[in-house]
Amino acid sequence: MSDLIPGILDLLVCPNCHGQLAWDYEASELVCTNTDCALAYPVRGGIPILVIDEARPTQDQ
Repeated sequence: MSDLIPGILDLLVCPNCHGQLAWDYEASELVCTNTDCALAYPVRGGIPILVIDEARPTQDQ
């Protein structure tokens, strides 16, 4: 599993809605905390892939 650079979550926001992101260590994803958005962005090799087309919905939309 990939680790993120400490403090990186303070700098990153969801590219879709600009909401705060939360680290899901088990899934190796950054998940938008805005319940209207709730996209999950993959983290590969410690690098967040903050591309909307790469994100997956975490709830039925």
